[in-house]
Amino acid sequence: MKYALALVVAFALTGAAVAQQNHEAQKGPNGGMMDDVAGVHAELVTSGTTITINIFDGAVKPLATKGFTASVLVVRGSEREPVILTPTAENVLKGDAKKPIGPGAAITVTLKTAAGRSGQVKFKL
Repeated sequence: MKYALALVVAFALTGAAVAQQNHEAQKGPNGGMMDDVAGVHAELVTSGTTITINIFDGAVKPLATKGFTASVLVVRGSEREPVILTPTAENVLKGDAKKPIGPGAAITVTLKTAAGRSGQVKFKL
């Protein structure tokens, strides 16, 4: 009986993880891709080497990033580059990659809010 319960729990957790990864990111107010992470909305905007994450609440209103920590992992083919993001404005986290970020790159955002909630979301350009 223990094994059957463990198997059911494992399938339930796997299904939830797959469901979370298979939805499309929405377009954010600044034209970037936006998705939910750590209880907030994170909008990814890239330009050249600059990575910007705009943070919004559930009503898509700017949310202060004081006390937030964030990083991204930029994957270009077999190349991986970690980038630390820092708060730069009211609802903005920003960092610079060493190389320009172009189409086909995958960016995984790891975010921790001031309230201590954390999570990850992946964007594919």
